[in-house]
Amino acid sequence: MKKIHFILLSTLLAGMLAGCSASPPQTSDTNQQASNGSLSVTDFSGRKVTFSKVPTKIAALSNGEMDIVYALGGELVGRPTSAAPLANKEAAKAEQIGTPHGMDMEKVALVQPDVVLGNNPLNLKDVPAVEALGSKVILTDANSVAEIKKQIGLFGEVLGKKTRADEQIQAIDKKISELQKNQPASKVRALLVYGAPGTYMAALNNSLSGDILSIAGGENIASDYPSLDKYPQYAQLNTEKIMKSNPQVIFFMAHGDTDKVKEGFLKEMQMNAAWNSLDAVKNNRIEVLPSDLFGSNPGTRVMESLALMQKLLLSVK
Repeated sequence: MKKIHFILLSTLLAGMLAGCSASPPQTSDTNQQASNGSLSVTDFSGRKVTFSKVPTKIAALSNGEMDIVYALGGELVGRPTSAAPLANKEAAKAEQIGTPHGMDMEKVALVQPDVVLGNNPLNLKDVPAVEALGSKVILTDANSVAEIKKQIGLFGEVLGKKTRADEQIQAIDKKISELQKNQPASKVRALLVYGAPGTYMAALNNSLSGDILSIAGGENIASDYPSLDKYPQYAQLNTEKIMKSNPQVIFFMAHGDTDKVKEGFLKEMQMNAAWNSLDAVKNNRIEVLPSDLFGSNPGTRVMESLALMQKLLLSVK
């Protein structure tokens, strides 16, 4: 009888243990989201965007976002519309779908992306139309190196490329540390001019180029200029203030055809004799910055932007 009781007890215990091992383990909310394939992120506009699975068909409206996607090992089905040479040749096969200033909805519908990477706030108005096509929208901006790093982290999370994103962020931090050890002996007085046909503005410290200048060891003479309502990272050029600050170097930036816009700017300078008294002009220190590194968000290539800026600052005597 004792032997029978022992067998029954052993069988009961075995069943209980089997039942316990078959039950799913308790998990946190994050792990539950991962197990069922869903993911929620908050973009730069404060919008919560939820994906049922990791998006593989990606479209980007700006070069910086395009660069980050490829740097993380992803690829695009839709890319920014541009006639400029592509830094990443693989992107050539992607359909051109417009820019943050004008999205081609027919092209977006054609490529049917899982997600469109747009600009905050420029593309906030386009969200309903894109979502009506069945695509999600992630909005970001890049007015500082810190925001570019935040972009990289967010895209890494969305695309399931967190490890690669962390590596890119660490590489940027390393480059900044190197630059901080090689700062100019004294701050170089600089004016950052952003040009478009017929329009020239001074970049402020809250712009990406202003942040790059500061990190590289320069002093932005326009830092206290009042910002423009429509473009809060820029200000009107103030000839009187510029003369007083007497910049040692003028950095010129443009989006697209830099040479043509620079030519117009130089003509305007020549019409105003006061500009000829500036140290930057007398010493021929008007530097045209590459449009792919300074005319818009360069993405992970911001490390090249930082290195070039410091090289130019160190060359000023």
